[in-house]
Parts: sequence; C-alpha cells; structure tokens
Amino acid sequence: MSAPNKIFISYAHIDNEVLGSGQEGWISAFHKALEVRMAQLMGVRPNIWRDPKLQGNDYFGDEIIDQFDDVAAFLCILSPRYMTSEWCLRELQTFYNSAQKHGGLRIGNKGRIFKIIKTRVPFEKHPDEIKDLLGYEFYKIDAETGRARELSQIAGPELERFYWSKLDDVAYDLAALVEEAQTKLGKKEKEPDHPSVMGTIPESTKVVYLASTSYDLREERDAVRRDLLQHGVAVLPEQPPPLIIDELTEKVTVDLERAQLSVHMLGRNYGVIPEGATRSIVVLENELALEREQTDGFAHVVWVPPDLEVEDERQRSFRRFLETDARVQSRLDLLQTSLEDFKEVIHQKLKPKKEEETTLESSDDVAMIYLVHDICDQEAVEAVDDYLFNQGYEVVLPVFEGEEEEIRLDHQENLKTCDGVLIYFGQAGELWLRAKLRELQKIAGYGRTEPLRARGILVGGPHDRKKDRIRSREAVVAKCMDGFDPSQLKAFLDQLKEGS
Repeated sequence: MSAPNKIFISYAHIDNEVLGSGQEGWISAFHKALEVRMAQLMGVRPNIWRDPKLQGNDYFGDEIIDQFDDVAAFLCILSPRYMTSEWCLRELQTFYNSAQKHGGLRIGNKGRIFKIIKTRVPFEKHPDEIKDLLGYEFYKIDAETGRARELSQIAGPELERFYWSKLDDVAYDLAALVEEAQTKLGKKEKEPDHPSVMGTIPESTKVVYLASTSYDLREERDAVRRDLLQHGVAVLPEQPPPLIIDELTEKVTVDLERAQLSVHMLGRNYGVIPEGATRSIVVLENELALEREQTDGFAHVVWVPPDLEVEDERQRSFRRFLETDARVQSRLDLLQTSLEDFKEVIHQKLKPKKEEETTLESSDDVAMIYLVHDICDQEAVEAVDDYLFNQGYEVVLPVFEGEEEEIRLDHQENLKTCDGVLIYFGQAGELWLRAKLRELQKIAGYGRTEPLRARGILVGGPHDRKKDRIRSREAVVAKCMDGFDPSQLKAFLDQLKEGS
C-alpha cells in the first residue's frame, strides 16, 4: 500500500463565514497559514484538502469518503456548529472507521486525528472519537469575565501571538506525522488496535512526563511541550487525564514508568479534583512522581513562576509542602526562575551522565566556598574569609558594585560553580536570610547539575532572640554572636570534605 499523504480539514461551513467586508474566513486563513508553516518545516508543500462548497444543508457527499484512503491526518475543527452538523460528525466517524482498517488510528506514537478547538465546547460534549485527545485550543479564557475569546489572525496583538504559537504547534506535529507516515504506513506496519494505546517509543528516545497544570499556566506548559518535541523528546501523556481517581492513578503510574523525567508546573489555581479524590490532579500527579522509584535515574522537577501570587489556601498549602517537607526536598528540584532557564534545566536533566559538564570548577582539587553575606556585614566576614583561605579553601565573596544585572548574574554563577555555600547572617534582616535559603532550593535553575557538597548558616552578632532559635534541616547552623570562633565551622567543613 502507498503511504497516505493528504491532510483533510473537517469543518462546519458557518465557521468560515466572515463578520465584516474585506475579511477572510477563519478556516481559509487557518488553511493558508498552516500550509505555509508546514512547507517551511518540511521543505515541500503539504497536500492539505478541504471541501470548499457552501451547502445549504448538511448533505454528506460520497466523494469525500473516497478521499480518506489517502488521508494521513484528519483535522477536526471543533465548534458548537460542528457538534450539530450531521455532515461534520459523519466525516469524523467515517475517517475514524476507515483509519482503523487502513494503517490504524496511530502512526508510531502519533494520533492521526487532530482536535482543533476553534470555539469552546464543553468537554463532555466532545464526540467519543476525539474525547481522549488533548486537542489544540484556539481560544483563551478572559480572567475578568470568564468568557472564551477566540484566537485569530486579526484578534489584536495578544490573541494573535497566542494564535501563531498554537498554529506552530499544529504545524510541527502534523509535519512529524506526515513524514513518519511516508515510511511506516508504506511498510504496512501493524498499529495499535485502540487510539489510546501508545505506539512503541524507540529505546534511544528520551521520554518526559509533562504533568497537568492549572489554566493560568497553559501557555507556559505548551511552550515547554513545544520545546521538548522540537528537540526529539517524546512527551507524555497524550490524552487528557482521567477524571476518576482510580483511572487517573493507573494511567499516570504507567506513564511515569516510561519517563526519565517528570516535569511539574505550579500555577496560581489549585486545579481540577477528580471524582473520588480530595486533592487536585496537579497534586496527585506530583505525589505519584514522588513515589516513582528513583533508582534508574528518574528525575522530578517542579517550576514556580518568579512572580507567582497564590490566593487559594489549598494551593498555598501545597506550595509550602513542596518548599519545606524534608522528604520532598531530597527527591525533587523546586525551581523559581524564568521559563527559559527552566527549559534549560530540563534539557540538562535529560543529558546522559557521560555528557554532563562538570559544574564544580575548581583547580587542583581545591574546594570553592561561596561566602554569602549582606553589604552591611562586609567587615564582619573578613575574619571568616581569612580563616577559610588559610585552611586551603578558595573563598568567593559576593560583589556589591556594578550594574544590577551583572551583580545578579555573578551571584548565580557562583551558586552554580561553588562546592559549598556558607551564608553569614549578621546585621541583615530575617527576610534576607529567607531569600538566600530559597535561592539554594532553586539552585538547579541556574544550570547546576550536581548537588552542593555543603550548605551552612553562620549566625553572627548582634544578639537577637530570633537568632537563638534559628535551625534548619537544609543547612548546618553555626552560631558566633559573640565573635567568630573557627571551631564552629567544623561541622560545615566536615560536610564539605565528605561530599568530595
């Protein structure tokens, strides 16, 4: 059998009608843009076809059925009108049945039906044939009104930007499917019997489980998914998460076992709670990732946007749990950094150990200690600096003069390359100390791939009742409020030596 190469767009004709003179229909504009973008990705112009006739009724023509044997991918442009159109639903059902007989509903691990959601349709009303597909949402929910605003090429700068990002996702996924169809369907490879069964992933392919997130981070999640796919990484899951707790647990557990890395993104909202559960899907996926065996190199990362503000107490509680629970801290990396830095960390995590670059940049096995302090304690740390240097350590101090961006980058580079961090807490405020401890929690966000050998807090004067109560499970605490006593650093330095 020859490999199918056509892409068929199934749509309700009313969705291509224009609201004003001189405009182009949404479907026509989508068709043209998709064709151009796929041609740029593939190097050849794709064969995209749709029925251009404007019928007064929903008569289903046999000539459309004849096209389906040559169709590699079926694009369902979902809308309220699509759901009431006998013509559209028959197109979908006919392709679904035809694909099962000719090559299967999947090519490798890629589904042949693409759910393009032009106008919001409640999930429970989606046709059974596509209900299990994630879909590409060409709308955004207005945070103030709660209304769905349709993306288009003429919707204004913000919505236009989201439109082109979504179209790029569709084009990239379609191009990959069409190219795979040329080899796999042409060779009559046996496909899975059910569309929800994932095809075989080559052993050499890296696999990431990209967990659900609340709606406010959907665009960021799409950006991460897009970046991974463009780097040849397989991304799970391929279907929306089940909304029944037992089914969700089983599905997520199976997908996590296939993955080398689990990626979670913590948003502003708590998220959907499945039937039979008391916690959201976002929380449950994180818990299942924590339970996944870590002996085979599995990694777990959680991203928090830098300026995240959480109003829901359940979400605040979940965040506190991630930031403070000792068991959690030992099994995942919690990063509060830019999205671009987060994507870089993901790729670092996916690198085989033999490819990882050494981040501990020391010469002649001399350990490097980053002695962090506030500008008001510059004089107080001189004795500590001298002692550590005389003991044979390379000591790096923060800089306080220069451009703000340069100072920030130097600080991050020191955190990335040092062997141990010693925080001197003297005259600075408690919020300053908390900020520095949070930076240690998200240290992987600066590109660090090796754990710190030692973390310490050296509490200096003046005396303060709160300082007497400082304790930490994350760092060795030493107290020298009556003056620097080198013996107080023994536990920190022992930890540094043991980690070498």
